[in-house]
Amino acid sequence: MARNSFFKFKQFTINQDKSAMKVCTDACVFGAWVDIENAKNILDIGAGTGLLSLMVAQRNNIAKISAVELDQEAFIQATENVRESPFYNQISVVKTAIQDFLPDEKFDCIITNPPFFQSDLKSPDAKINLAHHADSLSFEDLLIAVKRLLLPKGVWNVLLPVDEGLVFHDLAEKSDWILCRELTLYHQKGKKPFRKLMSFQLSEMADNMPFSSDLFIYEEDGKTYHPEFEKLLKDYYLQF
Repeated sequence: MARNSFFKFKQFTINQDKSAMKVCTDACVFGAWVDIENAKNILDIGAGTGLLSLMVAQRNNIAKISAVELDQEAFIQATENVRESPFYNQISVVKTAIQDFLPDEKFDCIITNPPFFQSDLKSPDAKINLAHHADSLSFEDLLIAVKRLLLPKGVWNVLLPVDEGLVFHDLAEKSDWILCRELTLYHQKGKKPFRKLMSFQLSEMADNMPFSSDLFIYEEDGKTYHPEFEKLLKDYYLQF
């Protein structure tokens, strides 16, 4: 996906010149995939440009959404993107670390595309480090925050690279979370998967085996979008 200064969707536009976290295909898949149909109070941890908050607001016009972002420039950008969208009444953008976030009520749905590099080489760009490296939000801190902020029957959703996703899954299970739904994302058939999308709920609330599925972005030619990808993103992408 091109890294332009803005990305136009069917119902809103994401300006991204100030944010280190640009619009990317896996985040778009995540925003379209998460189950928010019955959610009334949604939390977006690490809102970045506001992309995920706007995507879920488009599919759920009754939910209140709190978009929490630590980085000042990303916070400004998310605020502007929300203000210029049709969904500005639904979304509140809050500048704080999630560890310090003290809402008036808990959430029935949490979505997060968190910093994921635990030990990789750092970028010279401090904003990129904040967005991609887990110095500001470790996996352990994220799990603590989710348990504090989610209602007992709530579901929370996370997007991670495959290897980090496997590590995170193990940590989540040790904290009494059960995987209830997952999607493995591939560029195309024959390529290695590159993202895991996972939904968790407390172990005592989970009564079914996890539903697992795969999604390919492209057909085997590497150019033609896969029909299932088109189906998932058709309400968002202008080309579909």
